[in-house]
Amino acid sequence: MVIFTNGNVYTKCINNNIKSLLSVVRKMIKGNRLRELRKKKGLTQTQLGELLGLDETTVCCYEKETRNPALDTIIELMNIFAVSSDYLLGTDDIVTYTDKENEQKFITMTKEEVAFINELKKNKMVYDILIPDPKRGMEIIKSEIG
Repeated sequence: MVIFTNGNVYTKCINNNIKSLLSVVRKMIKGNRLRELRKKKGLTQTQLGELLGLDETTVCCYEKETRNPALDTIIELMNIFAVSSDYLLGTDDIVTYTDKENEQKFITMTKEEVAFINELKKNKMVYDILIPDPKRGMEIIKSEIG
């Protein structure tokens, strides 16, 4: 970020933005997506583990999101299933927003989350309840669902 003050140029590095971007890079793969891809291809955890040179418990940990694969394993998964790293990481869309301190922040959203928000926008009554006061909206949803 470049800030201009009295004709001078200062470069300011916003640590929060860098941390947010790094969290996208370090994010675990979406276990449910890996499981879905594996089953769609007709592979067991053992068979996928053999393709990756890992044991089935490691694959199980990836699917449960208790362990994160190394970069070379993510690349192998991309090749095996012909999907992007964005799909595996659930970073289909990176959304930027400005927080209360006017700092730019980054979050990732899956295509499913974006689709949910788009559907929510179509229902004006529900949208008008949830958006202005998300905590209240969540309490209403929880009380209705149980």
